[in-house]
Amino acid sequence: MSEPGWLGASDSEPPDSSTWGPTADWPALRLRAELLRRTRDFFDRRGFLEVETPLLSADTVVDRHLDPFAVQVGKQVCYLQTSPEFAMKRLLAAGGQAIYQITKAFRQEELGPLHNPEFTLVEWYRAGDGLTEGMNLLDELCQAVLQRGPARQVSYRQAFLEHAEIDPLTAPLSALRAATLRTGTPPESLRHDDRDGWLDLILVEQVQPHLGQDQPAILYDYPASQSALAQVREEDPPVAERFELFVAGMELANGYHELLDPQVLRRRNATNNAARVADGKQPLPEHCRLLAAMEAGLPQSAGVALGFDRLVMVAAGAKRLDQVMPFPFDWA
Repeated sequence: MSEPGWLGASDSEPPDSSTWGPTADWPALRLRAELLRRTRDFFDRRGFLEVETPLLSADTVVDRHLDPFAVQVGKQVCYLQTSPEFAMKRLLAAGGQAIYQITKAFRQEELGPLHNPEFTLVEWYRAGDGLTEGMNLLDELCQAVLQRGPARQVSYRQAFLEHAEIDPLTAPLSALRAATLRTGTPPESLRHDDRDGWLDLILVEQVQPHLGQDQPAILYDYPASQSALAQVREEDPPVAERFELFVAGMELANGYHELLDPQVLRRRNATNNAARVADGKQPLPEHCRLLAAMEAGLPQSAGVALGFDRLVMVAAGAKRLDQVMPFPFDWA
């Protein structure tokens, strides 16, 4: 079957009559169903409760890089959720202990072999867990569902030292900029003073291709400036208790030892919105019901969001999302 065009057709063009059938073949769809079964079985055996939360909400994660779809509902602007994170944490604050969800999520991002605006996310939280427990549970899931592992757990700093020969936590900006020249000319859109932008470029081009090749890799202890909704551990220098799973050089999951302080979240929301404005994007609502839930008391916990479509890609040996989902964006 022909490969879908990732740019999409214009509104004035009729649908392509050749795109009525699925882009994934039946063996891939059967494998997808089997991996869904294994995922549910993994959590059910460990006493997790499967939950459902709204896809459409007035609240949304405020992130510099995540752009939600806005939907007008009467006089109110709502958002298709980029992740069920906010609502699931509200359930934790209301007494949830171990919860998981398999749901659709939506993000406005460039279309491509690894990106589709609508995708399937597996997300889970367990009260009482810290960084180590969160990473270990993710490793167990990878072994049970993908039948790969155990994972190598390596710090963000160590991975940069091994593969880019630079210390990401202490190197001056000038050294980071110089390091990117090994793999070509940096994009013109990358601001001269954007430290996290330069780190991301080095990660993607020089570090990530080496991660998870022989065995899955879990990268942890990110720079504090990339904490998102993770706790920061006060060391010298401080690090974010955040972790990500990589298999065959591809990111599959992102997890946090979860932030508990609502005042810190307020400050981070403001900082993220300032960065969005500097990037030429619209700010997102900073006030949300999660803040009230955190004020009421969010338990210590670790949470993870895993891209299920990418997990199926790895299991199938596929190179593109359209090989493992029946109807990607341009065929939907």
